[in-house]
Amino acid sequence: MKEIWSDKVHEECGVFGVYRRGDELDVVSTTYYALYALQHRGQESCGMAVNDDGVFYKRRELGLVNEVFTKDVLESMPRGNMCIGHCRYATTGTPVRANAQPFVIRHVKGPMALAHNGNLTNAAELREEFELMGGIFHSTSDTEVIAYTITRERLTAPSIEKAVENAMPKLKGAYSLVVMSPRKLIAARDPYGFRPLCLGKIGDSDVVASESCAIHAAGGEFVRDIEPGEIVCIDENGVHSIRTHCGKPTSLCVFEFVYIARPDSVVDGASVHRARRRAGALLALEHPVQADVVIGVPDSGLDAALGYSQQSGIPYGIGFLKNKYIGRTFIQPSQQLRENTVRIKLNPIADTVRGKRVVLVDDSIVRGTTSRQIVQLLREAGATEVHFLSSAPKFLYPCYFGVDVDSRENLIAANHSTEEMRQMLGVDSLGFLSVDGVKKIAEGCKLDLCTGCFTGEYPAEVPASPHKSKFEKKISESAD
Repeated sequence: MKEIWSDKVHEECGVFGVYRRGDELDVVSTTYYALYALQHRGQESCGMAVNDDGVFYKRRELGLVNEVFTKDVLESMPRGNMCIGHCRYATTGTPVRANAQPFVIRHVKGPMALAHNGNLTNAAELREEFELMGGIFHSTSDTEVIAYTITRERLTAPSIEKAVENAMPKLKGAYSLVVMSPRKLIAARDPYGFRPLCLGKIGDSDVVASESCAIHAAGGEFVRDIEPGEIVCIDENGVHSIRTHCGKPTSLCVFEFVYIARPDSVVDGASVHRARRRAGALLALEHPVQADVVIGVPDSGLDAALGYSQQSGIPYGIGFLKNKYIGRTFIQPSQQLRENTVRIKLNPIADTVRGKRVVLVDDSIVRGTTSRQIVQLLREAGATEVHFLSSAPKFLYPCYFGVDVDSRENLIAANHSTEEMRQMLGVDSLGFLSVDGVKKIAEGCKLDLCTGCFTGEYPAEVPASPHKSKFEKKISESAD
């Protein structure tokens, strides 16, 4: 079954790790709060692995953080001195328990736990290579491929951080990793920096996270972003860095600013909230409209709508009430609900739009089905005109680095002209932020941005044809 919000680009995954110094910090509770703050990055499954004096305890299940980690579960977990956590949306691998993270590996050199955000472009080739050598895999996730690559390097490497360093050239694509060994916490980011990763402090303890919002939610302070290609090793001697793979051209995913990251996060030096407001302002300059009110589609369209309003001078209004009790993984159990998906999640505020010319701002248009339904809601609420504006360019090409779009087949902009799209959506006008515009939204960002999904020009090699393996299909059909 499909998700109720299936027209949206799906989120990434979120990773977190904590190394406790002293006796006061509860690493399990800390990880729980951090995962809650990262829930927007993945709602299919979540998990934790706790290191209790070298003994690993793991808990990972399908479901949201509060569903998997109930009060009884949290109280049953060991206190530990290290913990890593993960919340997942599947970009590679099916949504079954076997693919939930973190992965815990038992190895002759000691146990290892691993959590991963991103998508390997050479996962199929690596997996086949390992299987031909006798490797046995228990999931369909590329995270297990990463774990296998690191453990093979660990056979000859003098330390876990050296094994990670040696493994990185073999891993192609996007990855932000948190790795836990019996005595160390390791964080690593791919040389392009496709996915965010940052370092923080909670008192004397050290933490790493996908976004700064998770560090703050756990009661900590942001220290710095982990550089593309950097490996950070945290142990009893403190925090040290390995920059062997740093210094290459960078390419942070622009969709982190457009949609994925939380507005209160700062990613590689740029405020997400400010980036979205700037996107809306640039949209107002590129697509001026005569209208009475500007509204945004909750949640990621709201900041851009505010920016459009401030730049254009058109009043900003609250156009929709979002149902707070339906998560992004809400499943449509019947045909009737499939036909009323948006009505379940959004309700227009008629007083804002009745009798008015409305500028409707959303973060992007992917397949168009949800957008069409949202426009219909505004028409029924009495809007006289609807001008639909996207704070991202046309989504024309697949993403191979973590965003769940692996084909052009269902992308409305890849198969229709702007005028055809306007008619299909039922709007009076339709506009998209330009590629040049979207490259300017992240003021202060220290990295270059990847816009491959808009241009088809990718910073790294992409697979010839993404596909679901026979093994993945089999495990998906047989999973309970």
